[in-house]
Order: sequence, then C-alpha cells, then structure tokens
Amino acid sequence: MRAWTTAAELVRAKNLSGGLVARSAPGLPFLLSEGMEVAFVPPQHDAPRRALVESVRDEGRGAYLVFFEGVGDIGAAEPLVGCRCLVRRSDLPEDAFAPEGGSLVGFEVHDARYGLVGTVGSVVENPGQVLLSVDRPKAAPALVPLVDAFVAGLDEDARRIETTLPEGLLDL
Repeated sequence: MRAWTTAAELVRAKNLSGGLVARSAPGLPFLLSEGMEVAFVPPQHDAPRRALVESVRDEGRGAYLVFFEGVGDIGAAEPLVGCRCLVRRSDLPEDAFAPEGGSLVGFEVHDARYGLVGTVGSVVENPGQVLLSVDRPKAAPALVPLVDAFVAGLDEDARRIETTLPEGLLDL
C-alpha cells in the first residue's frame, strides 16, 4: 500500500491572502484538515512542494477554502492551481477508504457515444491520475481516467457515472 494518497484538488485561487478553493478527490469525502501536511503534485517550479494546512472553511457545493503555511498571497497561490494535494494515509481517518459510501466500485459507467460501458470493478490510484477499471461484458476491462474532461456526471443514488470518452479509448 502506498504511503501517500490524493486527498484534494486545487481548482482556483480565491483571494489576495493566498486562499485556494479545493475539492475532494474523486470517490472520497473532503479530507484536508488543519495541521495536515500536504505535498503538491505535480510540483511547480516557483511554488512550495509541501506545506501544512493552516485552515479550512466549507464554502458549500463541495468547495472548501484552504490556506497553507507559506502561501500568503495570490502570487504564491496561483502556481498551485490545478495541483493535487497528497497526504499521508496514516494522517487520515481509518474509514476514509471504507468501501461503503464513497467508493465507486459497482457503479455503472454509461458513455454518450458507446452507451453502457460496464461496471466499475476497482479504482486504480496511480501517481499521475486515478483510473476506473471498468469490467465490460464480452471484453477485457477498460481503464478510464477519472478526470473532469471524461466524467460528465455522477449520480450516487443511481450508482451511475456518465462519461464522454474519446474515440478509441476503450480499444486500448
């Protein structure tokens, strides 16, 4: 098991004081908390590679305003936009990776072009991105990157993921 895992994604700089809007990593609740050490991936040339979380405030609609030590103004925050926040698994609650609730295993994957692709058999955490291993009827499992560009919607109640996959991805 890896020592670090993706906990959040930084989506935009929020204010002149260095605050960043963060969203939870796919399939997980929001896990960043005050005092937690994070590593920013991919590392940026003119930005810190690691920092401690100073504060977290719920902004609603799944967005959180996060301040990090050493990121004191918008100039320091902007290079971190688009980065993922990795945290030590040992710093997370034991139930953060529990299969019930936040897991995407068992969700049906439906695509705008291909229709029903299959069912998520597992979630594969790679350093570059999270992949869904989709079990397909009469075909080998497909690896689908869990990225905004491909995921059009997620309905937790229906346990359904809507995608817009590029042509040829399922042939890989």
